[in-house]
Amino acid sequence: MSDSPKAGLGFFAKYLSFWVAICIGLGVAIGYFLPDVPAFLGRFEYARVSIPVSILIWLMIYPMMLKVDFTSIKNAGRKPKGLIITLVVNWLIKPFTMYFIAWFFLKVVFKALIPGELATEYLAGAVLLGAAPCTAMVFVWSYLSDGDPGYTVVQVAINDLVILFAFTPIVAFLLGVSNVHVPWDTLLLSVVLFVVIPLGLGALTRTRLIKSKGKDWFENVFLKKFDGLTEAGLLLTLIILFSFQGRVILSNPLAIVLIAIPLIIQTYLIFFIGYGWARGWKVPYSIAAPAGMIGASNFFELAVAVAISLFGLSSGAALATVVGVLVEVPVMLSLVKIARATRHTFPQVA
Repeated sequence: MSDSPKAGLGFFAKYLSFWVAICIGLGVAIGYFLPDVPAFLGRFEYARVSIPVSILIWLMIYPMMLKVDFTSIKNAGRKPKGLIITLVVNWLIKPFTMYFIAWFFLKVVFKALIPGELATEYLAGAVLLGAAPCTAMVFVWSYLSDGDPGYTVVQVAINDLVILFAFTPIVAFLLGVSNVHVPWDTLLLSVVLFVVIPLGLGALTRTRLIKSKGKDWFENVFLKKFDGLTEAGLLLTLIILFSFQGRVILSNPLAIVLIAIPLIIQTYLIFFIGYGWARGWKVPYSIAAPAGMIGASNFFELAVAVAISLFGLSSGAALATVVGVLVEVPVMLSLVKIARATRHTFPQVA
């Protein structure tokens, strides 16, 4: 992908933050006033992964996977800086800054507002988010910020491999627990659903259509048919996700705010560490943007599943992971805007 900016965002994408706010409010309202709707959708779940949400995430990811040139995947190893930044930030920095920031706010700043035991559970939920870099939604953030789709696939795939052996010991160390149970079915299913299948379908479609119709037709006619699909999938996903949590959000307004503050600070901090490092290291923008986005966003399906298995469905830890979902989308959209606005400060690639 060229590093030159697009002609401009369309009307739909340009005001995406407004539509996101509307859809979050609509989702919460449905969850609170029409609880039978999320209850019905909740039946379609396997290994704690929502099938309706998975379908919508496919709609978001598939257009991006169509743009993946496998040459860029094979050549990713020749540009190791983006991979190094992603791995160091996600595994040597992020879990520990999350612990410190969450501990400082939940245990010190908000000590008078949160009982000690509950603060510990909130902290646990924050740590679970911090130890699980994003698998699915990062493709959306990369797409919206004009990231290199092929390199993003490699970055996500390598982080998924690291999760397999690093998530458990990091969580066990930071939380001081020895019985961390990783729901392998959730982890592996998510990788297959959100990386392997859409990448395979995208590659198959791309290869066959370019062979039969030509690259020019594929890029200028076929890909145009998917304009707006990623954004539409995102908005529908938000309605479903927040309908699941509508009652929880409205019944715990103060807790939501107190938990959200350290999570928001952590998200911005991690993004600027990765993104700033990439700029200082003269990494091209199309690689730097996804490198910052992967660390800033979280694999919330995994975090929620582990929180429930360790602490229970109604625990403070589970609530904290839900707040992670609540704050991630608006914050990540703001980071997309920051990235696009600062892309001119990166080395230009011909």
